[in-house]
Amino acid sequence: MIQAEALPPQYGRDWAPVSPGRDGRDAGPGRVAVAVYAEDIILHSGVVQQLRHRPEVELLTEDEGGKAEVSLMVVDRLNDTVVGVLRRLHRSTSSRLGLVVGQFETGGLQTVIECGVAAVMRRSEADQDRLVRLVTALANGEGVMPGDLLGKLLDRVGNLQRTMLDPRGLTLSTLTAREAEMLRLVADGLDTSEIAARTSYSERTVKNVLHEIATRLGLRNRAHAVGYAMRHGLI
Repeated sequence: MIQAEALPPQYGRDWAPVSPGRDGRDAGPGRVAVAVYAEDIILHSGVVQQLRHRPEVELLTEDEGGKAEVSLMVVDRLNDTVVGVLRRLHRSTSSRLGLVVGQFETGGLQTVIECGVAAVMRRSEADQDRLVRLVTALANGEGVMPGDLLGKLLDRVGNLQRTMLDPRGLTLSTLTAREAEMLRLVADGLDTSEIAARTSYSERTVKNVLHEIATRLGLRNRAHAVGYAMRHGLI
């Protein structure tokens, strides 16, 4: 059973948390509201004890899980029960999810990412300062992952691009390779006829491609399309 610092009421009594109580301090500006979830009372108490007196953190009580900026799941290993709780947290709260795990296989990366987990830390590395850095990074919209896992994730992404997308002229972004190329040329100041000459497509095709991009992304004009693509790293 997952023990939790704070869990939304829709999880039912079987998921009842063990609440550590308040530390007597009012929430101040800059403190991150954190809910801690764990497989058992030992794991739960260990993380709560690490965070309880840190000024950067406000630990939430049982009834406040829905207010959490960050939710930390602390487990021995990834299993179906843990994945189920992560999915429910992802659907039912707006908090950023972090996973502190004892044993973690590379194959679980895709699963936890699909569950909305933005940070992974091995329990053996989860001392007080690192936990606070993880919580702060999550609250700031950043991701955290051990270097070896990040390397393996990038390898998987690169392999996906090479084996599945490149042969079909696609990229990992919302743009195909052809669309990205045309947007780059628009960004370089080329007009329709110049883009057609550069890409060996007809002007009509160029217009259709750019119109499709604008329609799909809800963009008003070419300048808006270029700005959107640059902001999101698509070109």
